[in-house]
Amino acid sequence: MPSGPETDQNRRVALLSVSDKRGLPEFAAALTECGYEIVSTGGTAKTLMEHGIAVTQVQDLTGFPEMLDGRVKTLHPVIHGGLLAVRDDAAHVDALAAHGIRTIDLVCVNLYPFEATVDRSDVTLAEAIENIDIGGPAMIRSAAKNSRYVTVVVSPDDYKIVEHEIYENGGTTTAHTRQELSVRAFEHTARYDAAISTWLRRNGVPADSGWPRELSLGLQLAQACRYGENPHQRAAFYRVGGVTEPCIANAVQLHGKELSFNNLYDLNGALETAKELADCERPAAVIIKHANPCGAAVADSLAEAFRQARSGDTISAFGGILALTHVVDEETALEITGPNNFFEAVIAPGYHTAALRALQERKKWSAGLRILECGTLAGWREAAVRTGFDMKRVTGGMLVQEPDHIQLTESDLTVASSRRPTADEVRDLLFAWRMVRHVKSNAIVLAAGEAVIGVGAGQMNRVNSVRLALQQAGERAAGAVLASDAFFPFPDGPQAAADAGVSAIVQPGGSVKDSQTIEVVNRHNMAMVFTAVRHFLH
Repeated sequence: MPSGPETDQNRRVALLSVSDKRGLPEFAAALTECGYEIVSTGGTAKTLMEHGIAVTQVQDLTGFPEMLDGRVKTLHPVIHGGLLAVRDDAAHVDALAAHGIRTIDLVCVNLYPFEATVDRSDVTLAEAIENIDIGGPAMIRSAAKNSRYVTVVVSPDDYKIVEHEIYENGGTTTAHTRQELSVRAFEHTARYDAAISTWLRRNGVPADSGWPRELSLGLQLAQACRYGENPHQRAAFYRVGGVTEPCIANAVQLHGKELSFNNLYDLNGALETAKELADCERPAAVIIKHANPCGAAVADSLAEAFRQARSGDTISAFGGILALTHVVDEETALEITGPNNFFEAVIAPGYHTAALRALQERKKWSAGLRILECGTLAGWREAAVRTGFDMKRVTGGMLVQEPDHIQLTESDLTVASSRRPTADEVRDLLFAWRMVRHVKSNAIVLAAGEAVIGVGAGQMNRVNSVRLALQQAGERAAGAVLASDAFFPFPDGPQAAADAGVSAIVQPGGSVKDSQTIEVVNRHNMAMVFTAVRHFLH
């Protein structure tokens, strides 16, 4: 680094060009106090000058004006030569001197707000394209590549780190910090490019154009978790950009301890299951335990929906996750905090003031209760179309698929039995079908009165799932309906259901032994409908 009296030519140079102006004047003032000359562009320069900070315009440094409506400002050898030069390479130093290029020691850049722009429902393709930053990522990458000499800052969250080090170290940062900031910079530009490519594929490319040749995940750290599924595993939660549908990534925590890895996973399962019931005319409640619904119900009031959901399996409901489709009223809150109830977390579109107070003030367990608000569930299916892919990690790669959001109505059902289902049975069959898609395969759901009364999940054969669901339902199985996420390969499952008094079955159909299953249900005067749709959830 140059030493001796500071002049315009040997002062350290900091180039600042930001969209996010948070903390900018204070950061620039610290740089100035530590001897940096501030070089800046457009709106950034204006903000700094309004705060009394001396600024050299980029065009004065390059000798070339901004052009093409600001598309070209910093794409110039004076900028990138000053960033990329190896300071102890004699040939590089001579080249800078020959062309009158000054080294740049710090770059503070954050990018055009592409994601904020495309989050608007009325955004046009032209507007989106104009908010694709070119010069910013180029400067960030040049500075990050040359982190041996250059400090690169892409977030206001890092200003304090840099300020502390330049005060402590005579105007410079440590090699360790420069390397860490370099990694953050490349992570930042990678996520930015992923957000652009993802949005353009969804909005500017025909839907039938096939799978992307390269798929990037633009994830941003939302929180570090205390641990993962087990205490010996480290874990964190990352948020995907551009998701507008109600989800745990967009939810706001109103009360309670920090969410754990398992809390977040089960909250996702609870909310996604509740969304299946959000378009019902009546309120609904869903209880999740270890990623599977153990209770769910639709009723005339939210409080009654909760009571029926809990009664589906009172033992498993204890310590579970509760999701509700409507704003929580005081009656429901008092039911939730009633005797022998305990939930790790509750998520709902909102809470009345008295309801939130009741949930927060229950002395025995309110401190541990996490309360989340996710906003209205209305229109979630339309927003989900833009959400992207469903992914499952395997060692060495990712399995990628479209999300399973297909919706069936009564008109999509094919009656396979001699007896047609009654109107009440159809209502319960559709309810059970919505729930079984959220149960781990092999999956069986028993329902009665639009309430789950028995679940068989994750078994290696289907008849055992049926037996588990029937065991949980007990005497309530008589007159209930049954949903199976895939076809019955043998008639043993339907036979077990018939023996317990189940009145109707919904399943995909398509087994080579469908005729044997149909013979069982006809013999017992049961109704059975086929969906021709499977809902495996592994």
